Amino acid sequence: MTLIAYIRVSSVGQSLEVQRDKMLAIGVQPDHIFEEKRSGVDANRPVLKQALRFARKGDTFVISKIDRLARSAADLLSIVKELQSKGVELRVLDQSIDTSNPAGRAMLQMLGVLAEFETAIRAERQMDGIAKAKADGTKFGRKPQATPDVVAYIRRMRADGLMIREIMEKVGLSKASVYRALSDGGPEATVQP
Repeated sequence: MTLIAYIRVSSVGQSLEVQRDKMLAIGVQPDHIFEEKRSGVDANRPVLKQALRFARKGDTFVISKIDRLARSAADLLSIVKELQSKGVELRVLDQSIDTSNPAGRAMLQMLGVLAEFETAIRAERQMDGIAKAKADGTKFGRKPQATPDVVAYIRRMRADGLMIREIMEKVGLSKASVYRALSDGGPEATVQP
């Protein structure tokens, strides 16, 4: 029986060290630890796919928490089914789950449903926060490239008869940004090709 570990964090700035230490402490060989820095909601996790391919009949696939492995209850059950079809058990350290017994399998399914519910609640809270921030006047998205002074300068140059290409060179902005600056306002903003 070989222990195969999959450890994951969501962003590059986070550390895998705590999960790695847990795996080494239970006897997972360092070359059997598959590490990934990628969001759990990302369906394309190449290291997870590699770890699942690496697992063989009689092995145990180890994770620290369910949310390190799956992005939804359906995803979790699909991964568990893939492991079971290969004769591989799943062990979740922090939730003390081991699919080699019926109680462990039942607990895994219940936790999967709860994890999906928690993700939905978190997304709802995030949307509420965004709506409140917008109502409070917070602007989202990229800041405009052209400041009001640059927009005024662009409009003066256009009124003086400069071509769009010349304006782009002088202000260092793209054609779209120059046209946007010209179309966002008053009578001097009329654009002639």
